[in-house]
Amino acid sequence: MNLIWTNLRVPVEENERELTLLVARKLKVPQMSISNLQILRRSVDARKKPQLFFSYTLRFSLEIPYKEMNRVLRRVPDLKPEPQGKPVPLFQPTKKLGHRPIIVGAGPAGYFAALALGKKGYAPIVLERGDDVETRTKKVEAFWKTGQLDCESNVQFGEGGAGTFSDGKLTTRIADPRIAEVLEAFVEQGAPPEILFLAKAHIGTDRLRVVTQGLREKIKALGGEVRFRTQFTGLQLQNGRITGVQINHSEVIPAEALILAIGHSARETYRLLLKQGVHLESKPFAIGLRVEHPQELVNLSQYGVEHHDKLGPADYQLTYQDSSTGRGAYAFCMCPGGKVVAAASEEGRVVTNGMSEFRRDSGVANSALVVTVGREDFRGNDPLSGVEFQQYWEHQAFLAGGKNYNAPAQSVRDFLAKRVSGEFPLQSSYAPGIKAVDLHSVLPQEVGDVLERALLAFDQKIHGFAGDMGTLTGIETRTSAPVRMTRDKTGEALKFPGLFPAGEGAGYAGGIMSAAVDGIRCAEQLMAQYYPAE
Repeated sequence: MNLIWTNLRVPVEENERELTLLVARKLKVPQMSISNLQILRRSVDARKKPQLFFSYTLRFSLEIPYKEMNRVLRRVPDLKPEPQGKPVPLFQPTKKLGHRPIIVGAGPAGYFAALALGKKGYAPIVLERGDDVETRTKKVEAFWKTGQLDCESNVQFGEGGAGTFSDGKLTTRIADPRIAEVLEAFVEQGAPPEILFLAKAHIGTDRLRVVTQGLREKIKALGGEVRFRTQFTGLQLQNGRITGVQINHSEVIPAEALILAIGHSARETYRLLLKQGVHLESKPFAIGLRVEHPQELVNLSQYGVEHHDKLGPADYQLTYQDSSTGRGAYAFCMCPGGKVVAAASEEGRVVTNGMSEFRRDSGVANSALVVTVGREDFRGNDPLSGVEFQQYWEHQAFLAGGKNYNAPAQSVRDFLAKRVSGEFPLQSSYAPGIKAVDLHSVLPQEVGDVLERALLAFDQKIHGFAGDMGTLTGIETRTSAPVRMTRDKTGEALKFPGLFPAGEGAGYAGGIMSAAVDGIRCAEQLMAQYYPAE
């Protein structure tokens, strides 16, 4: 019988290679009766720190007599027979494409939509406004060194999407069977196999770039095509239906079906779609600052020790509900052993983000500390009022930083005291550089006030969080899309048959995993309606 054992706690010092023996001992069965043991999930249980445990979910086969099996199942409440999988739905399209489907955007949503279509013979064309990941990386690194920004190829735009320059986190709040498909595709292209079961898996920006190249080659091997420096600049319409896609303001590619996976920063594309009649609506998001601390401070709080060879750098999740304003504040995109990076995609604006390589060995932990904002904070009721809100505050950060893409910065102590001393016990990792300012000046007043109270609340959970060794840089605005492209039950944009909005840019995902899953889902919805072109 195939079984699933959840919540099996094992001291981290135990040898994971001996799990089969450990399971046999706990179940009081012969080791030889256990086979095909697989780790489905592993998380850290630090509730009794410095005593640390791994909490496992395991799948394995157990061959013992029926009566003994019943006794084992009664004795171990967290041990259950493996449930039967749901049947895979069959596509029953009624229309045939005259041309290859087009995907706009080579981030997780776009690439996984392309993989799903490629596997079924649709031979999609992927259009990406930025460069391939190799060229893009060189341009991003040059921007960090010199402040010379390429508005088409940067931390936000280019192959791999915004997540390419991040921690490569693979955590998500969604529960979807497509998650396994995404993880397996990452492993196939060189991601570490343990991402298949780690509760807080990450790839790291360095390995994610290699994986992205592999996904591109897989799409091409399946008959797909990927075009770089190719910007979507308009829909060609006839009688309310899509007949083609304009690129680079000149060429038109014939098409009846289009997946839009544009990412959360394609602001001019939002304006273009709104002008062409696509239904957009403003949505809430969050803005704030990046905070950095010595990694040892976080490790000590989370593990009870400053360093742990087996667990690596610790992370954290922090939330705060402000009673006086009703706003939520939270840590976002936490990067253990990482650095703060310049993430601007438009001239005259400063944006921060966080990034870690696979080893997470910088010695510094960073995270966004952000506060929710919504329509009541934006000017007017325009669907793009949230975009304009982002742009305004990013420009204020640009001016405060010295108009050269340096970031405004302040120590946590100075931020709480509303003073500018220019002293940084922990120097910011942000490049090109920083300028000491009062960060309240680059935030809406209410956001700054809530962040002050949140920092003090977080200090109660992680001692020293609001202490002398914290450094803040601003501004963090790209937490999620400020816009949603409304979809109907077929996954298409309202009154635009053949147009499938996908991923973060459509307002239906947040992070690498949920964007990739949404890309697959949109591809399935396309295939449910259309046969591939011959």
